[in-house]
Amino acid sequence: MASAASCSGGARDAQVQLPHVVMFPFMAKSHAIPLTHLAHLLRRRQLATVTFFTTPGNAAFLRAALSGADGVAVLELPFPDDVVVPGVPPGAECVEALDSLSSLPAFTAAVSLLRPRFEEELAAMRPPASVVVADAFLYWAHAAAAAVGVRTLAFFGANMFVHVMMEVIVRDNPVAMLAGGASDAAFTVPEFPHVQLSLDDLPFPFNEPDLMATPSMRKMGAKLLKAIADSHGLIVNTFQAMESRYIDHWNRHVGPRAWPVGPLCLAQPTTPPLDVAPAWMRWLDEKAVAGRAVLYVMLGTTVAVPGAQLREVADGLEHSGLDFLWAVRPVDADLGGVEERVRGRGMVVREWVDQRAILRHDGVKGFMSHCGWNSVIESVSAGVPLAVWPMSAEQPLNAKLVDELKIGIRVVPSKHGMTSTLVRVRSEEVASVAKELMKGEKGAEAARNMAALAAKAREAVDEGGSSWRAVEEMIAGLGQPA
Repeated sequence: MASAASCSGGARDAQVQLPHVVMFPFMAKSHAIPLTHLAHLLRRRQLATVTFFTTPGNAAFLRAALSGADGVAVLELPFPDDVVVPGVPPGAECVEALDSLSSLPAFTAAVSLLRPRFEEELAAMRPPASVVVADAFLYWAHAAAAAVGVRTLAFFGANMFVHVMMEVIVRDNPVAMLAGGASDAAFTVPEFPHVQLSLDDLPFPFNEPDLMATPSMRKMGAKLLKAIADSHGLIVNTFQAMESRYIDHWNRHVGPRAWPVGPLCLAQPTTPPLDVAPAWMRWLDEKAVAGRAVLYVMLGTTVAVPGAQLREVADGLEHSGLDFLWAVRPVDADLGGVEERVRGRGMVVREWVDQRAILRHDGVKGFMSHCGWNSVIESVSAGVPLAVWPMSAEQPLNAKLVDELKIGIRVVPSKHGMTSTLVRVRSEEVASVAKELMKGEKGAEAARNMAALAAKAREAVDEGGSSWRAVEEMIAGLGQPA
């Protein structure tokens, strides 16, 4: 691989006065995509030159996502040869290749083996890097940049509400009060009394009262939080009109300075239609012509939903009577033959889909989601109301923000009567929530609120909007002393 010192070329020489922004996303598609959108934005507005670091196994995905972003270099950092890390499958270069999220701390530690090569390439860069935008999961990259005299901006892929709540959760340890209490016990957030956190709202491992039960997860979490705290700023994929109270609180009382620059998905140019549209797009077009509203269902790409639960979802969608498009992971999931029974009314897709294109489609009127932040912000950008079903990580906190904004309704897990621990939501709940979202009054109210918020999102990224200005101020600050 050519060194970073030789990657500039004539085009970059002509733009030598622009700041040089180096981006290093964590090895997960959901973490990389927003940063590719930011790269498109910086290049289109001629605010900076951009270089990405990644590993060989992730490079093709990044290059495809950066297509059309003129002059963005992608540099590959190979893992050291013959290194085996306990808990990480051999050859795994991304989170999607892990057997379960329990392997995440080991994988994150394994990625730190890239530090010597990263530090070497960063020091050799010409023009020199003005800043490194590094995912908080790459906590070592922040220290590596500091070692060669380059400041960092942190990125975590979460909203501002999550950042604020995590600061409170780490500080106050609400699980100590909630564990063993009544099922309806709630922790009142001191700074925001309207926010009541139940045990189900706390992300793992902070919902575990035994501090020794998950030491690797807690150590990883502490390193992430320190990486953010030690950075010169925090890039957040949100916008002022949606989260002003949490943005203001963070900037006044926590820090480092948060830059709300989203929705970043609106910075990605609309891709021209393909000569041959995917089957799912042709199906959506047919539904729109027929005047049939479609529910889009996608329950995440990182955490595998158990097969028994997927079959409950299939049964619920079948009995809802709704037209639906369901993107399924894993691709070999057994759905109990539902695809044949709903042919024509429902479509199951077992391939990677363009979620933004689906949500922007005129025929899509609702989204049943695991409530990952990329999915929520893409839904906000498209004005599509949500049925939220948080499953892991920070998703329960994302759902709390959806509740506060009144832009969706909840899929409620069953507490009793389930015959399998692999099933948390019964088919009757899936059908009921789907119908309420698409045809009920709660769904109509969520749709009205979402449409209003979508208009504010577009205003934020338009010229002169809050996110437009935040990007300019953030880049202008790179010329100031660290």
